[in-house]
Amino acid sequence: MEVGLLWLDNDSRRGVEDKVKRGANHYQKKYGYKPNVCFVHPSMLVGNGKPKPLRIDQVEVRSVRSMLPDHFWLGVEDD
Repeated sequence: MEVGLLWLDNDSRRGVEDKVKRGANHYQKKYGYKPNVCFVHPSMLVGNGKPKPLRIDQVEVRSVRSMLPDHFWLGVEDD
């Protein structure tokens, strides 16, 4: 990923799905196309103690330990 958008959403009233959708919409407005990957802190994807893979619309959400909680790194994965 060469171009990305770091999106911060620490509103505890929103779920991770809503946060990713809002970030993806902002990305599309800014760059003119939709992102297809989003990196988040593993705690954002925890279900029963282990991070679980997630796909929201066209965006694959992946956990990365280097991300801070409530931060979303959105972009287009290079082929």
